[in-house]
Amino acid sequence: MAEVTEVTEVTAAYEDPISSRSRIIAAAVRLTCADGWSKVTMGRLATEAGVSRQTVYNAVGSREALAKAMVHTESAKFVLKIAEGFDDHPDDLLSGVHAAVGNTLAFALGNPLLRAIISATHGADTELLPLLTTHSESLLGTVKRVVQDRADQYEIPLEPQQISAVIDIVVRTSMSHVMQPSATPREIADSITWLVARILGLTEAPTAPGA
Repeated sequence: MAEVTEVTEVTAAYEDPISSRSRIIAAAVRLTCADGWSKVTMGRLATEAGVSRQTVYNAVGSREALAKAMVHTESAKFVLKIAEGFDDHPDDLLSGVHAAVGNTLAFALGNPLLRAIISATHGADTELLPLLTTHSESLLGTVKRVVQDRADQYEIPLEPQQISAVIDIVVRTSMSHVMQPSATPREIADSITWLVARILGLTEAPTAPGA
């Protein structure tokens, strides 16, 4: 028995923190979404991730560093969904808007942590508010830049400052629906796409919501 314990300790000492990091962060997200950040301890996290407690510390450092890693990871997934929506429709702006909005809302629907991150952009109180407030402001700016970058690929009949204004409205409206959705992701995407089409004066605008 002593030999088994010794082997386990040696193995734990040589666990690669880099290869374990993503698994640990994913476990932290699961625990936070299930029970709240206050219930996430390094010991419980190690058990959930299937690694030693020392590996948790080696991979992510402090609890604050772990929280930052979670926020960055979930935010990156959110931004990627937006980019994918436009990239899947490089020749059709309205389809790109619809996919970007619908995909991100569907992704956020079952992700309490992501909703908390976005809620902080509107001053909502959350367990991670001190961390989220700063990062969520950065997230809002990042989302706008990603949408602006994608929008530059289309022929849009507006001046640059007008396009920026439309992007600001669409992004803020979409993020508000992440926090408090008023309909299904598809229905919200329909409404926002219709709004963009009306602003742009496009004849191929989808049917008005509720029509």
